[in-house]
Amino acid sequence: MRTLALVAIAASTACSPASGMIDAPGERTAIDAPAACTHVAPGASVQAALDDPSISVVCLDAGRYQGPLRLTRAVTMWGPRDAVVAGTGTIVDVTAPGAAVVGMTIDGTGGRFDLLDGAVRLAASDTRVEGVRVINAVFGILVERASRVRILNNHILGSRDPSTGLRGDTIRMWETRDSLVEGNTIEDGRDLVVWYSRNNTIANNVVLRARYALHFMYSHDNTVRGNRMIGTVVGVFVMYSRGVHIIDNVIANAAGAAGMAIGLKDSGNIEVLDNRLIHDTVGIYIDSSPMQNGDRVEIARNVIRLDETGIAFHASAKNLEVRDNDLADNTTQVRVDGGGNAMGVTWSGNYFDDYAGYDLDDDGVGDVPYELRSLSNQLISSTPNLALLRGTAALALVDAATHLDPLYQPAPVLIDRAPKLTSRWPTDRNVTRK
Repeated sequence: MRTLALVAIAASTACSPASGMIDAPGERTAIDAPAACTHVAPGASVQAALDDPSISVVCLDAGRYQGPLRLTRAVTMWGPRDAVVAGTGTIVDVTAPGAAVVGMTIDGTGGRFDLLDGAVRLAASDTRVEGVRVINAVFGILVERASRVRILNNHILGSRDPSTGLRGDTIRMWETRDSLVEGNTIEDGRDLVVWYSRNNTIANNVVLRARYALHFMYSHDNTVRGNRMIGTVVGVFVMYSRGVHIIDNVIANAAGAAGMAIGLKDSGNIEVLDNRLIHDTVGIYIDSSPMQNGDRVEIARNVIRLDETGIAFHASAKNLEVRDNDLADNTTQVRVDGGGNAMGVTWSGNYFDDYAGYDLDDDGVGDVPYELRSLSNQLISSTPNLALLRGTAALALVDAATHLDPLYQPAPVLIDRAPKLTSRWPTDRNVTRK
């Protein structure tokens, strides 16, 4: 019950007070018809209106329309939610700067996975998709070689194929710069992908039941802020990228053998700040990050709770700063694979719920360092098959022996010389710890 309560509290900023369920911004946002509409009724030629240079706004009436449709000039296509555009292949293809797709429903049934068929493809700068509902999408919204694109307040429903890997990406950004993805609700797709893209902001989205809620590769100077990622395999994974800022996100129930809330691989100048990582297999996974000499990784003010492993390092790490985080209710607080340690990491001001020290001067900081020494975790790191015995009496006796006899005490994995005695959360939400 406590686990469920903490997960619910973590996601509460993305929930409706009335229903207790995750809000869908694309469902609740109604966009009024623009001024100067040229209305098109079902059965009439939408493409002819889109191609007419005297028309700046094409407004679809309620009903069903046959795609594909092509926006080859700076025109806005608007429709109410019950105006449905369907077809085969990519349904709406936008190739002109200044074009916009707003408000309607796009049915992606009939698209092909091998051809990257999407509900909407944006292949021009200064384009916009807003308030659109995408259903049955093989791929949702594809952005290719464009700048200053805005993807706002859409509701994207993936194909729901039982095999997550065979679903298409809900949003895919390829060589995209200076763009904004905000306020979208994304369900039952594969990944939200940002590859070879720079200076983009991914903010205030809700992602449910995906493989990667967000996957960066070779993408620099991007910001991830205020998102809610629930029930995915991986929350945010950053590969071969620099200057990525991951701030104030909730990532809960990232589950499975490969589950992790945040992963960093061969990346540098990364900020992981003020996130809540609740009930994940691994809270934060770090592999060869920072990537280059002079780069840094800062992990600060995060809440990492109810995870199988709070922070996992692929190998011994250095040039990271881990400060002012909560690590509580985790099976393993910190793990270093391969028998290494995290002594090269700067640990300061973190709260560990297994800290056994004291605070005689009552300043909120432990008077003795927190030292993580665990022979059982050391054995598991060097012999992964022993993980099957985690939580058993056998490994508990191994750790008990190290406390009773200093001869068996392992080398420390980490030392925090100024551990906090009180947690940041959930007490900062007026939740009483029991």
